[in-house]
Amino acid sequence: ASLLDSSSLCKPHRHVYYRLRSNLSFRLARCFTLVIKSRLVSLGFPRGFINLNSETYGYLTWEWRAGIRGFTYPLFFAFLYKILHLLNYDSVHLLIWLPRVAQALLAAFADVKFFSLIRTLEKPDVARWTFFCHLCSWFSWFCCTRTLTNSTETSLTCLALCYFPLPGSKTHSSKKYLLLAALAVIVRPTALIVWFPLLIYHFCQEEHKLRLITQNYVPIGTLALVVSALIDCLFYKKWTLVQWNFLKFNVLHGVADFYGSHPWHWYFTQGFPVVIGPHLPLFLHGCALAFRKYKILLGAVVWTVVVYSFLPHKEFRFIYPVLPFCMVFCGTSLAHLKAWCRAATTVLVVSNSVLALYTGLIHQRGVLDVMDPVQALCDVSRNSSVPQPDVLFLMPCHSTPFYSHVHCPLKMRFLECPPDLGDEGHVDEADRFYDDPLLWLRTSFPYKSSLPTHLVLFDVLEKEIATFLQGNGFKRKEEIFHTHAPEGRVGGSIFIYERH
Repeated sequence: ASLLDSSSLCKPHRHVYYRLRSNLSFRLARCFTLVIKSRLVSLGFPRGFINLNSETYGYLTWEWRAGIRGFTYPLFFAFLYKILHLLNYDSVHLLIWLPRVAQALLAAFADVKFFSLIRTLEKPDVARWTFFCHLCSWFSWFCCTRTLTNSTETSLTCLALCYFPLPGSKTHSSKKYLLLAALAVIVRPTALIVWFPLLIYHFCQEEHKLRLITQNYVPIGTLALVVSALIDCLFYKKWTLVQWNFLKFNVLHGVADFYGSHPWHWYFTQGFPVVIGPHLPLFLHGCALAFRKYKILLGAVVWTVVVYSFLPHKEFRFIYPVLPFCMVFCGTSLAHLKAWCRAATTVLVVSNSVLALYTGLIHQRGVLDVMDPVQALCDVSRNSSVPQPDVLFLMPCHSTPFYSHVHCPLKMRFLECPPDLGDEGHVDEADRFYDDPLLWLRTSFPYKSSLPTHLVLFDVLEKEIATFLQGNGFKRKEEIFHTHAPEGRVGGSIFIYERH
């Protein structure tokens, strides 16, 4: 709380930097790993094969089968999981929380380095207001400890920016920033969109252009590509260039459109205003004040938003990496408000706290909460004298974190929805089910012996399949809150039915 105390920030504080530095890592690791109880996207949870014991279980999504996901990023979590396994501490709770703690520590370290950078570029008041805005951001609270590639991309971008040749920077190192930027691209290839204008800017400002290309750009880019390709080839067991596959499927073949499309102006009218949140007026004011000094950062923000606007499939998290850039302008604005300092900071703290707490603790939390009773079925599955649990999720595909929150060979299944990649006999199981739920259930389970023991579904589906539930002896076992804003196939509550 002392870090966000507006009254103390509005007064000169000789040791504010040291207090922020010493408390930031602990505050992020303690608060953020405990706060995030909601869902952003199911891809934010480590999924795939979990081979820590003698059995192999888990689920690989179509992205892994198509070779558009790299192994470098999940390899880090696999390393943590392996350590837990060797120490015999691989409990389900540690498997869930350790990646979040690791992500929180990375985000905390990146934030401290970001503050150190701004402190070398700006006056003390602008530096501390920039950092204050960065800490206040509700979207950063919401995303930074999630195991999304976008979160790691953002942290690596912050770290790389510390060594980028910004005007007035005293920590410039071409090799360091290029290695970190290359790592960001390995983790998520679209990081190149953010870094493209920055790389062009550096090239234009550099006196020894040929040396920059031959001794930095080409060697580091080649090294990153080779290391990434070797790791992926080792695990895919064939030659695979993930970056090319990512571009081919998502951009050239438009496979990403399968998961929804938005109008070209979505980022300008909805995406960017939501991500920056209550900071938007300060950002616009700061752009007017610091346009000349930080035109490259503003250019990178505009470029990124414009390029993503050309892609039909749009999500808030895609533009998360440029959010720290925006905070520089917000901090500049706050430093010039003077008399309005306390009022502005109070509004920022209150509004961002409400958004962060609601979206982190309440909104769409049901798909995580439902995994607790599902995971409890693992105890039953170990008892060979009783019927083995069989769980069917009748929900939009990838609604839950699935095996990453179970950690046992429990028999589970959900409605699959892979895009049409030209394979013969392609079927979107989720769409076929929602077209006629009763027909799908009757044809999929013609005999009572083939029925699952448990069904997990949103409340909006209950009436449509009521006759199936009653006719086959399913009784509602639990009701779990999910959201105050149900929409379409996603209801406000989740029901667990058990067959008797």
